[in-house]
Amino acid sequence: MRVLPDVVRLDRMFDYSVPDAWHADGRAERLAAGSIVRFSLGGRRMRGWITEVGVDPPAGVELQHLERLTGMGPPADVLSLARWAAWRWAGRTVHFLRVASPPRVVASPAPARIAAPTPSSGSPERHDDLFSHPSAVTVLRCPPADDCLALAGAATRRGDALIVVPALAHARRIATDLRRQGVRVALGFDDWAQAAAGATVVGTRTAVWMPMPHLAAVVVLDEHSEGLQSEQAPTWHAREVALERARRAGAPAVLVSPVPTLEALEAGELREVGRAAERDGWPAVDVLDRRLDDPVRGGLFAEGLRDRLARARGRVAIVLNRKGRGRLLACKACGELARTTDGRLPMRLVDDVLVAADGSERRPVVCAHCGSTVLRNLRIGVTRAREDLASLTGEPVGELTAESDRVGAERIVVGTEAVLWRLQSVAAVVFLDFDQELLAPRQRASEQALALLARGARLVGGRRGEGRLVVQTRQPDHPVVRAAVLADPSIVADIERRRRREMDLPPHSAQAVVSGPGAEAFIETLRESADTAVSIRGSLDGRFLLRAPSHGPLLDLLARTPRPAARLRVEVDPLRV
Repeated sequence: MRVLPDVVRLDRMFDYSVPDAWHADGRAERLAAGSIVRFSLGGRRMRGWITEVGVDPPAGVELQHLERLTGMGPPADVLSLARWAAWRWAGRTVHFLRVASPPRVVASPAPARIAAPTPSSGSPERHDDLFSHPSAVTVLRCPPADDCLALAGAATRRGDALIVVPALAHARRIATDLRRQGVRVALGFDDWAQAAAGATVVGTRTAVWMPMPHLAAVVVLDEHSEGLQSEQAPTWHAREVALERARRAGAPAVLVSPVPTLEALEAGELREVGRAAERDGWPAVDVLDRRLDDPVRGGLFAEGLRDRLARARGRVAIVLNRKGRGRLLACKACGELARTTDGRLPMRLVDDVLVAADGSERRPVVCAHCGSTVLRNLRIGVTRAREDLASLTGEPVGELTAESDRVGAERIVVGTEAVLWRLQSVAAVVFLDFDQELLAPRQRASEQALALLARGARLVGGRRGEGRLVVQTRQPDHPVVRAAVLADPSIVADIERRRRREMDLPPHSAQAVVSGPGAEAFIETLRESADTAVSIRGSLDGRFLLRAPSHGPLLDLLARTPRPAARLRVEVDPLRV
């Protein structure tokens, strides 16, 4: 048997023999690729995974015996997928086998069902056509108000389906609905043994690593969500793993989102639900233009916000994101923000000169819109917002951030984007300072800002209800704002596609960020073997940016470059650059 030890830095396989006693009691028959075993290596007892069976040892070498068969592990197809993922995200196979292994010992799969479900022979139902072509990838742009339960049902009519969602609560709702329809469902890794016997798998990011012997369809809901990508290195993305798994199984895959990413649009054919249905699935959007407000005396709130809060029939979520809390500058005369020439990045005052957030542009302290030389700082904080809102509305206002341990009963709640995830439904969502999102110095700022609006839209509901999205901004004509107002995400997608193609940004290129104490030593070694296809930029705050026209040259370079002893973090396809 060839065994991979559960040690990340070792990353080598070793040969072991099967004890004679295992043949006598039947344990040898249970050994397979992916089985979890115990063995001794260098005087230490450790666990690992069998990667190959029936391996002939070198002549004249006496192998040590395996010591214990722990139980089932990732099947052969998942083992192969883990090897691919180790290359794809510059990690180690061990990282992915840990994720793919059951949390508890599984001696054997759960009892198999009598027969697998077969597709309905009656008239086609809603969404059935999305799964009619094997190996096809479809991107379904579905409005925020649609819960997509019908899509999950259509996937299971084809057979065992893999359904991946960002949030556990959503996975539970889908699993409950499918079980009511008589579908055998494995909900996350708690049902690992049931999945190994054959079932539809519903879960969050890690569900893509569940055993599925009869995979027939793949669905990724809210594929735009950052929750589908691992924050820890290797920074693997559930969408990409799911697509690769569908390709290997010859199964159709459907990526669903109200605001599809460009990566998704490159992967498959776009399908829409229809203009009327999409418009009804987005709420009405009120844009409060703050360009004429005084940056100092105008305070935090635009004129008319108080009336909108008073008219809201129910709870109100007010978003004031602390992330990227750098100050914005606004012209005292006309209210326009100090931005770069292309309007994409904010500018800050450094040594009496306006400097772009990424350092790419410098100019005198002059408003590009009206020529005024007097600019004001805009500073906003959640605690101050709560205090001022209480004075403005005359009622208690709650505060909610990621660190909050409870959600109060106040009708109005202000906080970071955590309010969009901790509250279940609201009558209105207000973005107090949306310019912080629109002008964030990130490559994906527009895409991520539109995703925030989509999340708020889901809490509020569709256009036929009384809910509202309220956006305070000094850029009312920004494509992201117009896309939300018109319920047309293609406005942002078309502009972003052109911009990224012109600038050779993903998905039209590949990127990786290298950081950590060992980054400089690693980059020096990498430079020696790097070809002209891979460019290296940095360091900036100890981080190096690697770019290449495609993933192949970049990942091959990372794979063949030795890692230093010091800690190293490699982020392939980083979300926030």
